[in-house]
Amino acid sequence: MRGVLQVSGAEPALPGAADLRGDHEVDVLEDPDVLLDAVERQAQRLSELADRGRTAGEPLEDPAARRVGQGEERSIECRAIVHRSVHYSQEDTQIHGLASRIAGEVLVPGAPGYESARKPAMARWHDIRPRAVVMCESASDVAETLAFARRSGVRVAARSGGHCFAGRSSTRGIVIDVSPMSSVSVEAGVATVGAGTRLADLYDALDESDLTIPAGCGPTVGIAGLTLGGGLGILGRKHGLTCDRLVAARVVLADGRVVDCDEQRHADLFWALRGAGAGQFGIVTSLAFATVPAPATTTFHLVWPARDAAAVIEAWQDWAPDAPDELDANLRLGGDDALVVNLFGAMLGAEPDTVELLDGLVARVGADPDAASHQHLPYRAAKQALVGLGAAEEAEPDRPRLVFSKSEFFRRPLPADTIAALVRGLGHGRGRGESRELNFTPMGGAYNRVPADATAFAHRDERYLVEHVLVADPDAPAVGRQWVARSWATTHPWGSGRVYPNFPDPELANWPEAYYAGNYERLLRVKRAYDPDNLLRFAEQSLGSLPADDGGQRGLRRRPPGAGHGAPRTDR
Repeated sequence: MRGVLQVSGAEPALPGAADLRGDHEVDVLEDPDVLLDAVERQAQRLSELADRGRTAGEPLEDPAARRVGQGEERSIECRAIVHRSVHYSQEDTQIHGLASRIAGEVLVPGAPGYESARKPAMARWHDIRPRAVVMCESASDVAETLAFARRSGVRVAARSGGHCFAGRSSTRGIVIDVSPMSSVSVEAGVATVGAGTRLADLYDALDESDLTIPAGCGPTVGIAGLTLGGGLGILGRKHGLTCDRLVAARVVLADGRVVDCDEQRHADLFWALRGAGAGQFGIVTSLAFATVPAPATTTFHLVWPARDAAAVIEAWQDWAPDAPDELDANLRLGGDDALVVNLFGAMLGAEPDTVELLDGLVARVGADPDAASHQHLPYRAAKQALVGLGAAEEAEPDRPRLVFSKSEFFRRPLPADTIAALVRGLGHGRGRGESRELNFTPMGGAYNRVPADATAFAHRDERYLVEHVLVADPDAPAVGRQWVARSWATTHPWGSGRVYPNFPDPELANWPEAYYAGNYERLLRVKRAYDPDNLLRFAEQSLGSLPADDGGQRGLRRRPPGAGHGAPRTDR
């Protein structure tokens, strides 16, 4: 449908102001409200142009913008100040043209649903306003959107669940949101999962067949991002990373091809997708996993007071990584009021066996916990019971909280004086509106039985992972963020220098080594082969950009937008 935007009231004394007056056709598709939104956006653009360079003291009178569509009219008042002549760009027409070629919604500023769709799960990035959020319902929708991005030179970001700590699932260009692709099917023990599926929905679907996969507990986390960066969870020490269970994937490449990859087809691409992180080689639309039987599980939660924190850490680091593969025991120090120490996790076994193992840890600590609970549950119920245990206070819808974090893997224990300093720093100088956490995650077991070069996930010799996490109100003092850096620096001399790809840290000095280690050069070759123009890239730490000391010799060159690309095609 076409609509007419009528603008009057432009001050003729302004140079070029007459160009604004008259009727202008606007694409409104099927929804007449889109025209009203277009009017409001146009008024905002005029104001922005004026703010950048209007002639002082020459305001434009209030123009009346009138919507005409489906036989009705509505008037709105909007102020605009203009400098020189304003020409309507083809931006909106191009975006609406994309909408006519795909099945999914294209949400632009002002459109119903845009405000909620543009915001990722991480509130730190809620101020980013994309040019459009494309709700892709199929691989062909993704291919069309990438073709649009190539022609127009617009940046893109892929989003599954939107939980990236570094904001890589947001952009001021186009967000390719794969959340509409959320189907789950199971055949012969292989689960085929849409890239937008959330973990809670995946677990529910698999539970109907008494199956599951090793993955995290966060119910709203997207399966694609989790898998492509590794994937830790309570089954990991027994069955490996989430990406270790991946047997195939469907990927839309930067040039528009849709490829199915596995160990035989596009094997290098399949290798890279298992652990290098999301969004650099192509946009995954479907994943196939080898499932495992959903085991009966004993969950547990032990709580110690602050005075025992150092003793618990010292005992845990020598116990949890060497425990039986069936045991996943995580340590979290924090608290909104007083510091407490939480040990929580699951044992794939009977309750008496779990209690016996936990008693061994308590003996090492030398102090009984203030509280202890354990429960034998079906696997799905166990996953639900573990959500959020001991975590910082969650944000409310009208009170977003910002997350800042740094992390590192470790292969050796922290010395006693370092542990003492770490615990002291956790509570020292804590400001209003902030919560601090130290999270210890055990590795070992099946995580470490895969060779470092068998997949892109290079971290196969680590014993545990430590995260330093701040959760703060938007107006909280900067002292909390300074604590994150200091706390990380306290433990860093004992760390391996390696960082979990799903916990990206923009401040890393040598990120290729930290994320990829010995797999970096091969990843660069895969990047050149599948995205030679570097369309799929991050603002920082992207495989298409390299450290300063590299001299640019291994970087990727970008062609002009639209150059050298044919029509999208399918390669199975």
